[in-house]
Amino acid sequence: MPSRTLIVVAVAGVLAAAGVGLYVATRPETGPSPAFFRGEPTSALYAPIATRRLDPRPLTGQEVFGASPSPAAQGVTMERREVAVSDDCAEALWGSAVKAAASGCARVARAGFAASGGGVSGQYAVFDMADGASADRLVAALDPRRGGGFLRLAPGQQAFDAARSRAEVRALGHFVVVNWVGPVGDVAGDDLTFPQLALDGLGAFAQARVLAAG
Repeated sequence: MPSRTLIVVAVAGVLAAAGVGLYVATRPETGPSPAFFRGEPTSALYAPIATRRLDPRPLTGQEVFGASPSPAAQGVTMERREVAVSDDCAEALWGSAVKAAASGCARVARAGFAASGGGVSGQYAVFDMADGASADRLVAALDPRRGGGFLRLAPGQQAFDAARSRAEVRALGHFVVVNWVGPVGDVAGDDLTFPQLALDGLGAFAQARVLAAG
Protein backbone atom coordinates (compact mmCIF):
# COMPACT_ATOMS: atom_id res chain seq x y z
CA MET A 1 0.00 0.00 0.00
CA PRO A 2 1.27 3.55 -0.66
CA SER A 3 2.62 5.39 2.33
CA ARG A 4 0.74 8.21 3.97
CA THR A 5 3.43 10.62 2.77
CA LEU A 6 2.93 9.59 -0.87
CA ILE A 7 -0.82 9.96 -0.52
CA VAL A 8 -0.44 13.46 0.92
CA VAL A 9 1.95 14.47 -1.88
CA ALA A 10 -0.40 13.09 -4.52
CA VAL A 11 -3.42 14.91 -3.08
CA ALA A 12 -1.45 18.13 -2.85
CA GLY A 13 -0.45 17.78 -6.50
CA VAL A 14 -4.06 17.28 -7.58
CA LEU A 15 -5.21 20.32 -5.59
CA ALA A 16 -2.41 22.46 -7.02
CA ALA A 17 -3.33 21.47 -10.57
CA ALA A 18 -6.98 22.21 -9.87
CA GLY A 19 -6.03 25.61 -8.46
CA VAL A 20 -4.04 26.49 -11.58
CA GLY A 21 -6.96 25.42 -13.77
CA LEU A 22 -9.39 27.52 -11.76
CA TYR A 23 -7.10 30.57 -11.98
CA VAL A 24 -6.75 30.22 -15.75
CA ALA A 25 -10.52 29.89 -16.12
CA THR A 26 -11.42 32.84 -13.91
CA ARG A 27 -8.56 35.33 -14.25
CA PRO A 28 -9.58 38.68 -15.77
CA GLU A 29 -9.02 38.99 -19.52
CA THR A 30 -6.80 41.90 -20.44
CA GLY A 31 -5.80 43.70 -23.61
CA PRO A 32 -5.03 47.13 -25.05
CA SER A 33 -7.25 50.13 -24.34
CA PRO A 34 -7.04 53.68 -25.70
CA ALA A 35 -5.68 56.51 -23.59
CA PHE A 36 -8.23 58.93 -25.06
CA PHE A 37 -11.82 57.84 -25.65
CA ARG A 38 -14.79 59.66 -27.12
CA GLY A 39 -18.16 57.92 -27.30
CA GLU A 40 -21.36 59.15 -28.96
CA PRO A 41 -24.87 57.62 -28.90
CA THR A 42 -26.95 57.44 -32.04
CA SER A 43 -29.14 60.36 -33.13
CA ALA A 44 -32.34 61.10 -34.99
CA LEU A 45 -30.31 61.45 -38.17
CA TYR A 46 -30.03 57.67 -38.25
CA ALA A 47 -33.70 56.94 -37.50
CA PRO A 48 -34.21 55.24 -40.90
CA ILE A 49 -31.66 52.58 -39.85
CA ALA A 50 -32.51 52.54 -36.15
CA THR A 51 -33.11 48.77 -36.18
CA ARG A 52 -31.89 45.78 -38.14
CA ARG A 53 -35.53 45.07 -39.00
CA LEU A 54 -35.71 48.40 -40.85
CA ASP A 55 -32.26 47.85 -42.37
CA PRO A 56 -31.87 44.07 -42.89
CA ARG A 57 -29.18 44.08 -45.59
CA PRO A 58 -26.15 42.12 -44.29
CA LEU A 59 -23.02 44.13 -43.52
CA THR A 60 -20.06 43.39 -45.83
CA GLY A 61 -16.41 44.34 -45.89
CA GLN A 62 -16.80 45.62 -49.44
CA GLU A 63 -19.53 48.02 -48.34
CA VAL A 64 -17.43 49.56 -45.57
CA PHE A 65 -13.92 49.38 -46.99
CA GLY A 66 -14.27 48.84 -50.75
CA ALA A 67 -14.84 52.45 -51.77
CA SER A 68 -11.80 53.79 -49.88
CA PRO A 69 -8.91 51.32 -49.68
CA SER A 70 -6.60 54.21 -48.77
CA PRO A 71 -8.63 56.93 -47.00
CA ALA A 72 -6.86 60.25 -46.67
CA ALA A 73 -7.21 63.60 -44.92
CA GLN A 74 -5.03 66.70 -44.96
CA GLY A 75 -2.19 64.93 -46.74
CA VAL A 76 -2.23 61.84 -44.51
CA THR A 77 -3.02 58.55 -46.25
CA MET A 78 -3.98 55.47 -44.27
CA GLU A 79 -3.21 52.34 -46.26
CA ARG A 80 -5.57 49.45 -45.66
CA ARG A 81 -4.32 46.06 -44.56
CA GLU A 82 -6.37 42.88 -44.19
CA VAL A 83 -10.17 43.07 -44.08
CA ALA A 84 -11.89 40.63 -41.71
CA VAL A 85 -15.62 39.92 -41.50
CA SER A 86 -17.06 37.55 -38.90
CA ASP A 87 -20.42 36.55 -37.48
CA ASP A 88 -18.66 36.00 -34.14
CA CYS A 89 -18.49 39.57 -32.81
CA ALA A 90 -16.97 38.47 -29.50
CA GLU A 91 -13.76 37.38 -31.24
CA ALA A 92 -13.04 41.03 -32.04
CA LEU A 93 -13.30 42.02 -28.37
CA TRP A 94 -11.64 41.33 -25.03
CA GLY A 95 -13.31 41.68 -21.64
CA SER A 96 -16.42 39.93 -20.37
CA ALA A 97 -18.47 43.11 -19.89
CA VAL A 98 -17.86 44.33 -23.43
CA LYS A 99 -18.57 40.90 -24.88
CA ALA A 100 -21.83 40.79 -22.93
CA ALA A 101 -22.80 44.21 -24.30
CA ALA A 102 -22.15 42.91 -27.82
CA SER A 103 -24.71 40.14 -27.36
CA GLY A 104 -27.08 40.21 -30.32
CA CYS A 105 -24.42 41.54 -32.68
CA ALA A 106 -24.93 39.84 -36.05
CA ARG A 107 -21.61 40.65 -37.70
CA VAL A 108 -18.40 42.63 -37.32
CA ALA A 109 -16.33 44.04 -40.19
CA ARG A 110 -12.89 45.48 -39.45
CA ALA A 111 -9.58 46.31 -41.05
CA GLY A 112 -6.16 47.49 -39.96
CA PHE A 113 -4.53 50.58 -41.44
CA ALA A 114 -1.07 52.14 -41.45
CA ALA A 115 -0.02 55.68 -42.36
CA SER A 116 1.80 55.70 -45.69
CA GLY A 117 4.70 57.62 -44.16
CA GLY A 118 4.88 55.33 -41.13
CA GLY A 119 4.56 56.24 -37.49
CA VAL A 120 0.83 55.58 -37.05
CA SER A 121 -1.26 52.41 -37.07
CA GLY A 122 -5.00 52.02 -36.58
CA GLN A 123 -8.15 50.06 -37.19
CA TYR A 124 -11.74 50.70 -38.12
CA ALA A 125 -14.43 48.30 -36.95
CA VAL A 126 -18.19 48.15 -37.52
CA PHE A 127 -20.56 46.11 -35.33
CA ASP A 128 -24.02 45.27 -36.66
CA MET A 129 -26.25 45.45 -33.58
CA ALA A 130 -29.98 44.74 -33.28
CA ASP A 131 -31.06 48.35 -32.74
CA GLY A 132 -29.96 51.79 -31.62
CA ALA A 133 -30.48 51.02 -27.93
CA SER A 134 -28.16 48.01 -28.03
CA ALA A 135 -25.68 50.02 -30.09
CA ASP A 136 -25.67 52.73 -27.42
CA ARG A 137 -25.06 50.11 -24.73
CA LEU A 138 -22.02 48.78 -26.58
CA VAL A 139 -20.64 52.31 -27.00
CA ALA A 140 -20.98 52.86 -23.24
CA ALA A 141 -19.41 49.49 -22.40
CA LEU A 142 -16.36 50.25 -24.56
CA ASP A 143 -15.50 53.30 -22.46
CA PRO A 144 -12.13 52.37 -20.83
CA ARG A 145 -13.16 54.13 -17.61
CA ARG A 146 -15.60 51.29 -17.06
CA GLY A 147 -12.77 48.78 -17.29
CA GLY A 148 -14.91 46.22 -19.11
CA GLY A 149 -12.64 45.64 -22.10
CA PHE A 150 -12.10 46.95 -25.61
CA LEU A 151 -11.12 45.79 -29.10
CA ARG A 152 -8.45 43.31 -30.01
CA LEU A 153 -6.00 44.33 -32.73
CA ALA A 154 -7.42 43.66 -36.18
CA PRO A 155 -5.86 40.87 -38.27
CA GLY A 156 -2.74 42.20 -39.98
CA GLN A 157 -2.75 45.40 -37.94
CA GLN A 158 0.61 46.69 -36.77
CA ALA A 159 0.79 46.97 -32.99
CA PHE A 160 0.91 50.51 -31.61
CA ASP A 161 1.42 52.22 -28.26
CA ALA A 162 -2.05 51.94 -26.72
CA ALA A 163 -0.98 54.25 -23.88
CA ARG A 164 -0.84 57.10 -26.41
CA SER A 165 -3.70 55.99 -28.64
CA ARG A 166 -7.06 57.63 -29.37
CA ALA A 167 -10.44 56.02 -30.07
CA GLU A 168 -13.73 57.47 -31.25
CA VAL A 169 -16.71 55.13 -30.85
CA ARG A 170 -20.11 56.10 -32.26
CA ALA A 171 -23.51 54.53 -32.65
CA LEU A 172 -24.95 55.14 -36.12
CA GLY A 173 -28.45 53.73 -35.97
CA HIS A 174 -28.05 50.02 -35.23
CA PHE A 175 -24.32 50.09 -36.06
CA VAL A 176 -21.37 50.82 -33.79
CA VAL A 177 -18.19 52.13 -35.44
CA VAL A 178 -14.82 52.18 -33.71
CA ASN A 179 -12.05 54.42 -35.08
CA TRP A 180 -8.81 53.70 -33.18
CA VAL A 181 -5.31 55.00 -33.98
CA GLY A 182 -2.00 55.11 -32.17
CA PRO A 183 1.71 55.83 -32.65
CA VAL A 184 4.05 52.99 -33.61
CA GLY A 185 7.24 52.26 -31.68
CA ASP A 186 9.21 55.11 -30.20
CA VAL A 187 7.89 57.75 -32.56
CA ALA A 188 7.07 60.79 -30.47
CA GLY A 189 4.92 63.78 -31.22
CA ASP A 190 2.96 62.25 -34.10
CA ASP A 191 -0.36 64.05 -34.50
CA LEU A 192 -3.16 61.47 -34.56
CA THR A 193 -5.84 63.97 -35.61
CA PHE A 194 -5.52 63.54 -39.36
CA PRO A 195 -5.03 59.75 -39.38
CA GLN A 196 -8.21 59.47 -37.32
CA LEU A 197 -10.00 61.98 -39.56
CA ALA A 198 -9.02 59.91 -42.61
CA LEU A 199 -10.57 56.77 -41.12
CA ASP A 200 -13.66 58.69 -40.05
CA GLY A 201 -14.69 58.94 -43.70
CA LEU A 202 -15.35 55.19 -43.69
CA GLY A 203 -18.57 55.92 -41.81
CA ALA A 204 -20.06 57.02 -45.14
CA PHE A 205 -21.56 53.53 -45.50
CA ALA A 206 -24.10 54.42 -42.78
CA GLN A 207 -25.08 57.68 -44.44
CA ALA A 208 -25.56 55.78 -47.71
CA ARG A 209 -27.93 53.39 -45.96
CA VAL A 210 -29.91 56.29 -44.50
CA LEU A 211 -30.31 57.79 -47.97
CA ALA A 212 -31.30 54.43 -49.44
CA ALA A 213 -33.91 53.95 -46.72
CA GLY A 214 -35.40 57.35 -47.40
